[in-house]
This record gives sequence, structure tokens and C-alpha cells, in this order.
Amino acid sequence: MKKHGGLGSKNVASSSSVTVALVILTALLIGLNYTVMKWALDHTTPLALAALRTSVGAPFLLAIAMFRGEKLPQNRQQWMAVWWISLAITTVSSGFLVLGISRLSPGLAAMLSATMPLFTAIIAVLVLAELPGRRGYLGLLIGLFGAVCLAMPAFGSGNTTLGIVFSLISSISWAAGAVLNKRLPGALEISPLMLVALQITFSAVCLHLAVPFVEDWSDTSMGWGLALPLLYAGIPSLAVTFYLFASVLRRAPAIQGAAVAYLTPFFGVLFSWLLVGDRLGTFEILGGALVVTGVALLSLDRR
Repeated sequence: MKKHGGLGSKNVASSSSVTVALVILTALLIGLNYTVMKWALDHTTPLALAALRTSVGAPFLLAIAMFRGEKLPQNRQQWMAVWWISLAITTVSSGFLVLGISRLSPGLAAMLSATMPLFTAIIAVLVLAELPGRRGYLGLLIGLFGAVCLAMPAFGSGNTTLGIVFSLISSISWAAGAVLNKRLPGALEISPLMLVALQITFSAVCLHLAVPFVEDWSDTSMGWGLALPLLYAGIPSLAVTFYLFASVLRRAPAIQGAAVAYLTPFFGVLFSWLLVGDRLGTFEILGGALVVTGVALLSLDRR
């Protein structure tokens, strides 16, 4: 019995470590995306960029899913689950994310993405009755405070109120999608890979249909300046991260899975410094340390 219990404890610890690693990798890929999409926006418009990146990511994931023999949804319940999660995460959230990034400094855009765990916690409590423990609440508070510290220098540098509103809508929509991923029975019956592949495919169609109503495709200039950022924004940053995110949600509570947003500002500022030359100040260093601490506490929360 003791051996069995010891083995079980090791398995739990191993599973927790894998979850933390997935959270960090997902946040790293998304954090780099803020700078990459800023580059891409020099050659296209926000919604067009959102549509184009889904057009790159969808075929990539669908091809892998088909190669692996993943099953398509088998009934209406499963198809509807894909639709609602797609609408929340890869359509509305992704669209408003790019709209927000186009109007904000990278630091503030990254900080606003860190509000996702707060909205996820609220929605998870209301819909799933999923309450964090004391350690989880402490992690939430520390992580959010760290995210604010990370982005403090960004205030007063040309940010717009509309951009802030867009970014908050993106966070709320993503949080709703994270909870739907746990709530809808049909979603749990589909493999994470196929679920995300179909999500992005649906979003590509919806976003392409929306572009002509609010933007003009003539403002998009195709070339290497757009193609290279699109490859990153569409595959590592979109296809890969959404698959990793879906995997995290299958392994952990919705609030814990949303901890990805805590590390995103840290990596967003880090890559902005490395690639663009933005300097890390006292607030960024302090914020980064607090964010990592918050993620650790939330990930280790046992409720």
C-alpha cells in the first residue's frame, strides 16, 4: 500500500510538472507574438492580420490531425461545442486582441492579457462552481500585481482608451472560451488537436467574412515583411499555443489553466527588449519575479 501511494504521489508530481512546463511554453510563444504582430501590422490591418494568421494555422493543424487519424466530431453536440469555443477564443478574442495591439504599446497590451485569469475565475465560479483555495487566491493577487508592475512604464506612451476596451473584450472572451472548454460535454469528447484545428478553421472563415465590412484588403501589402511574421503568428503562436492551451485545460482546472496569462506579460516585455531594444526597468524586473511567483502558487493550488 505504501509503495502504491508513493507511486501515486510521484505520478501526481510528474503531472503537475508537465502542466507547469506547458503553461510556461505557451506563455513564451504568445509573449513573443506581441512584437511579431507589431511588425506584421506595418504591412496590413488588424482584422486582416487576424484572418490571415488563422488561414495559416488552420491547414497546418488540420493536416497533422488527419495524419494522426484524429476523428472529426460525430454528432451535433460535438460540432456545436467546437463552434461556441471557436467563436469565443479564436474568433472574438483573437480579433479583438489584434485590434488592441494595433492601438497600444506592447507592455500595456501584455498587461491587459493578464486580466484573463480574473475573468476566468469569476466565470468559473459562476458556471463551474470551481473555487480556488487560499494558495490559489494568493497566487491570483500576486500574479495580477506583478502584471501591473510589468506594464507600469507603458502608461502615457500613446495608448488609447479604445485599445484598452478591445483588449479587455479579448480577455473576457478568452476566459469564457476556457470555461466552455471545461463545461461543454461535446468538447471533452473531441481530441484537443482536432478541437483546436476545427476552432481555427471556423475562425478563418468568420474573420475573412468580417474583414470587408470594416477594413479594406487593398491596405494589405504582401511580401516577406508580412509573410515571415504571418508564419510565426499563424503556426507557433496560434496553432501550437492553442493546442497546448487546450491540453493544459484538460490537465488542470480552468483557473489554473488561465495562469498562462500571468507569464505572457513577462515574456512580452522580455522579447520586446531583446528584439526591439526596449530596456527593462525596475518595475519590469519586479513584475517578472512576482508573475513567476504567482504562477507557481496558482499551479500548486490544491484547493
